[in-house]
Amino acid sequence: MKTLFATLLMSLLPFFGDAAEKLAVGASIPDVTCNDQDGNAVSLAKEGAKGTLLVYFYPKAKTGGCTKQGCSLRDNWAELQKAGVNVLGVSTDDEKLQKEFKEEQKFPFRLLADKEKKAVTEAFGVKNIIGMAGRSAFLFKDGKCVYADHKGHTGDQAQVILAFLAGAKK
Repeated sequence: MKTLFATLLMSLLPFFGDAAEKLAVGASIPDVTCNDQDGNAVSLAKEGAKGTLLVYFYPKAKTGGCTKQGCSLRDNWAELQKAGVNVLGVSTDDEKLQKEFKEEQKFPFRLLADKEKKAVTEAFGVKNIIGMAGRSAFLFKDGKCVYADHKGHTGDQAQVILAFLAGAKK
């Protein structure tokens, strides 16, 4: 029953809209801190200051589309690493659920638990009016946003990022 309710809720999220303006290409990575699935504080500004960082958002751990999105990145991890991409996943779930999700799906990247303050979803402008993260992704190069995706890619999230990087290198 919980899964059915979560699935129905996820399908309605696009109709609720976003509560804030989304971070745009050219913007600096927000200077916010959030705990990962193990309770370790992660500074996004520090993580994204050098190199390439993908910060992707999903509404709810352990649901269909959110699992597909994360598994796309997991299944293409070698290519992402070859391209020099570090990855952080973010939702408004708590640390316990994020840890379960990471372990069950064997994600090689960290998941941030933005449940308490919702500082990350607020800073990126992806918190919708019911308080969850809207599906989106932001790619940063040396602290600047070079790509912003608000289309809600799920099963092809990694391919979209890798295609962008391939085009950016030409």
